[in-house]
Amino acid sequence: MYDIIPLVLLILSFGFMAAIAIRKFPALASLDVDNIPAEKEARFKERILSNRLKRKVLRWYAKVARVFRPILGWLAEMTKGLYGKLHDLKEKYRTEQPITAEDVEKKIALLFTEIEELVRSEDYLAAEKRLIEIISLDSKNIRAFKLLGHVYVDKKDYEEAKQTFEHILKLKADDEEVYEDLALVARASGNLDLAKEDYLKSLEINNQRAQTFYNLANISQETKDFFGASEYIQKALKLEQNSPRYLDTAIEISIIIKDKVLALNAYDRLSKVNPENQKLAEFKQRIDEI
Repeated sequence: MYDIIPLVLLILSFGFMAAIAIRKFPALASLDVDNIPAEKEARFKERILSNRLKRKVLRWYAKVARVFRPILGWLAEMTKGLYGKLHDLKEKYRTEQPITAEDVEKKIALLFTEIEELVRSEDYLAAEKRLIEIISLDSKNIRAFKLLGHVYVDKKDYEEAKQTFEHILKLKADDEEVYEDLALVARASGNLDLAKEDYLKSLEINNQRAQTFYNLANISQETKDFFGASEYIQKALKLEQNSPRYLDTAIEISIIIKDKVLALNAYDRLSKVNPENQKLAEFKQRIDEI
């Protein structure tokens, strides 16, 4: 019980102090701090410093604005222009109708017509662009790939031509003409062994191509395999008996290997199918000398 007495006295003291403070609140509220000299001076200094800082900032901003105003204007115009282009592009795609298969076919036909003219005029760069456009519309258009390969050959870009023809074989593995084209590229690149391999692969698919046997005969001559050349040219003649070009080559090879029978046989046939040939007299003389 004695412990409660100090607590009661403490509470009474706080209550007494609070009562005094409440009576003094009106006086405190009416106190005009602005009129206190020290307070007035502090506020005046603060206002001076604040105004000085504002003036410095404004002067700095004005200088920076003069320097960067043209750049900012250019950026604003560029942003405005870009926004306009994006808006136009969005509207274009919104209104553009999806292209139909018939439209694609017509466009490809027109492009092929342009390409034929470009190739005739030897504008290979433009022809290449048109062919790539066709391929973008039809990624399996073998005709476009073949023409593109030959454009690269005409440009003597043999590596690109090789890759193009090899890609066709992925689309159509049994295309003997593509092996012929690959052989042409290999031959132009000076790789006669690879050219011969490609020609033989073509014959595996179709052994009724006289031109392929003729090409093999020429390669064999270049590699000094004249007996092999003779075999190939005779196979070509079995398929096209009266070809002046094949008969001419057969006579040349037969003279080299000194096969007078083959030489005379080819000579007789050539004299019948092409009697105006200026080389007949020379051939006859050389055959007689065997």
